[in-house]
Amino acid sequence: MVVREEAADCLLHALSDRTRRDIVRRCLVSEASVSRLAENYSMSFAAVQKHVAVLEQAGLVTKERSGREQLVRTDVEAVRQARAAIDQLEAVWRARVDRMSDLLKAEPLDEGNENDEREER
Repeated sequence: MVVREEAADCLLHALSDRTRRDIVRRCLVSEASVSRLAENYSMSFAAVQKHVAVLEQAGLVTKERSGREQLVRTDVEAVRQARAAIDQLEAVWRARVDRMSDLLKAEPLDEGNENDEREER
């Protein structure tokens, strides 16, 4: 269970950044070199490399050397698994919200009795 939670933490961390989500999207359409990806952002090549490394660590992208370039590809199956993990979290959150809603709809305590008990003490 701990391993799954650590993987979910890694995945959610990777997807928490707008630039990384954009890299996943761009590399889903077609593979791109890190240098070509860097052209799309107002940050250094090294910063884009770090973003790609976070995505790679989470398993969302893979890198493959092609000559002097590192080509980045989005792992479609990993994106599907990420979606499934997020769907599971959503189901848990919705169930909790439903339980809270049910509790709020429940008949309220009789406040008069509660006050009477305090006065008797």
